[in-house]
Amino acid sequence: MEMRYPSHPDRVKTYTTDELRREFLIEKLFVENDLTLVYSHIDRIITGGAYPAGGKVALKGDPKELGAEFFLQRRELGVVNVGGPGTITADGTEYAMNRLDGLYVGMGTRDVVFASKDPANPARFYLSSTPAHHAYPTTHIPLDAAEPAHLGSIANSNERTIYKYIHPDGAKSCQLVMGVTLLEPNNMWNTMPAHTHARRMEVYFYFDIQGENVVFHLMGAPDETRHLVIRNEQAVISPSWSIHAGMGTGNYAFIWAMAGENQTFSDMDAVAMPDLR
Repeated sequence: MEMRYPSHPDRVKTYTTDELRREFLIEKLFVENDLTLVYSHIDRIITGGAYPAGGKVALKGDPKELGAEFFLQRRELGVVNVGGPGTITADGTEYAMNRLDGLYVGMGTRDVVFASKDPANPARFYLSSTPAHHAYPTTHIPLDAAEPAHLGSIANSNERTIYKYIHPDGAKSCQLVMGVTLLEPNNMWNTMPAHTHARRMEVYFYFDIQGENVVFHLMGAPDETRHLVIRNEQAVISPSWSIHAGMGTGNYAFIWAMAGENQTFSDMDAVAMPDLR
């Protein structure tokens, strides 16, 4: 499990492109028939990918790194499938996972196993895990059961639908909030006007970036913005003090996962367009 550590905003102002990418960008999440995990000490979120291309992949972590007997002993887990049809088996119960289906797995679940239904079209499971203090029930969340919020406009190139999977009015969790944002065709901007949320951090996972297209992910303090060039199926760790917005050279989608002080989706500090620098 790769470890990442917090960076002070004053220090980030001086980072080179390579330093920004090393600190905040997760470049490769899916390795065939393996589990990839990145542990961020920002609110202790773990971001990962399970890619059962020809066999099964089990959720596991180093007991010393986690300080626990098994991965979810004191953690909860959110999963979204961004590949072909698959299954997740949690303590013996199997959940069918079609593309963009979500699953919340509660604290105390010992065995979690990921599998694909068709090796020619394998599932690709994106994972987010946060510390937990209460055992909420494991919950399957199909895309059509997620709460949608339609935002933006074609005039501003940011017409999109936010689907909330794990949140106080959906699948219950201790602190993890997670969902998927799908941009309408010919829309390229996300989360603009920008905002920060000082009480919560966020991880963005970009997918469905076609061909050689890229997303320019905007980050940094509102008056000291920086950017990262993102390619398909890469993720960005976004500290609570940083804006998080993006502009693509083509259409794309992303999964967001938040951890921190509260679960209030609207708890954010808007940044006026004239204040961005």
